[in-house]
Amino acid sequence: MLDQTALSTDRQGMKHSPTSVRRQYVDGRFGQIHMRVAKPKSESEKIPLLCFHMSPNSSLIYQTFLGHMGVDRLAVAPDTPGFGESDPPTSQPSISDYAAAMTDVMDALDLKQVDVMGYHTGSETCVELALQQPDRVRKLILTSAPIFSDEELSGFRDHYSKPELSEDGSHVAEKWKSYLHWAGPGWTMEHVAVQFADALRRPDISWWGHSAAFDFPMKDKLSQVLQPVLVLNPNDDLVEQSRRADGIMQNGRIHELPDWGHGYLDIHTDEACALVREFLDSETTS
Repeated sequence: MLDQTALSTDRQGMKHSPTSVRRQYVDGRFGQIHMRVAKPKSESEKIPLLCFHMSPNSSLIYQTFLGHMGVDRLAVAPDTPGFGESDPPTSQPSISDYAAAMTDVMDALDLKQVDVMGYHTGSETCVELALQQPDRVRKLILTSAPIFSDEELSGFRDHYSKPELSEDGSHVAEKWKSYLHWAGPGWTMEHVAVQFADALRRPDISWWGHSAAFDFPMKDKLSQVLQPVLVLNPNDDLVEQSRRADGIMQNGRIHELPDWGHGYLDIHTDEACALVREFLDSETTS
C-alpha cells in the first residue's frame, strides 16, 4: 500500500495527517464481520461513510483512503461475508444478502444514518442497501455502476465461474496476468501483488461475489434510488457499462476519470478524497 504519511487535504484546503486505520469485528447474520475503521481524533458531526469493496477482494482496497477520509468523519470498510476475514454464509448469497449484512454492521456500530461508497460489486451493494434502508442511507458514491447487456452477462458468468484448480498452479498465473492487465496507471507490481493475494482466498466460494453481481438487476434497481448518487467512472474494465447509467438515475450524475484506473484510491488518494468530500459535504441534491 502507499505510504500514509502524506497529508490529506480537506475542503477548506487545510492539511491533516491521516488518522490511524484499526481493525475490528462485529457479529452479523452470517457470523463475524471484519472491518477496517478510521475515525477523527475529536468527535465529528459529519455523517459516517461505509465503503464496500469489489469481488473477490476485501476492505484492504480502502486502507489508504480510509486513513485520509477518517480525519473528519467515521470511515468504515467491512469485508463482505465470505471475503477477507469475514465469515462466509452457509449457502451462495445474493446482493440483497450482502446489503442486509451491511445493515448488521450499521446496527452493531449504532449508526443511525450513513453515506455509502462502493466499488464494482460493492456499488451494487450500495444500491440495494439504499433501497432496503432509504431512511438510513443518505448519499451514494459508486466506483462504476455497471449496466450489462444480456450478451455480456453470459460471457461474464462463464469467465467468472468457479475456478478450476490446476496442480501446476497455472490458474494462479492466469489470474495474475489478468490483474496486471487491468492495473491502472501508476499502480506498481507491488501494489498489484498486495491486492492479488486477497483474490486467491477461498477459491471454493470466491466466485460467489461475481455471481451475485451478475444476477443483480442493476438497471432496474438504480432507477429506483431516490438519494443523490455520484458515479466515479475510471478507465477500467467497466467503463463502458457504467456510462449506460446516464439517464437511468433519478438523482445522479457520472464523473468521468479517463486518466485513472484500478488502484486510484492508492495513487490519487488526495484527489479521490476531495471528490468524495465535495459530494458528501455539498448541500446540492446530486
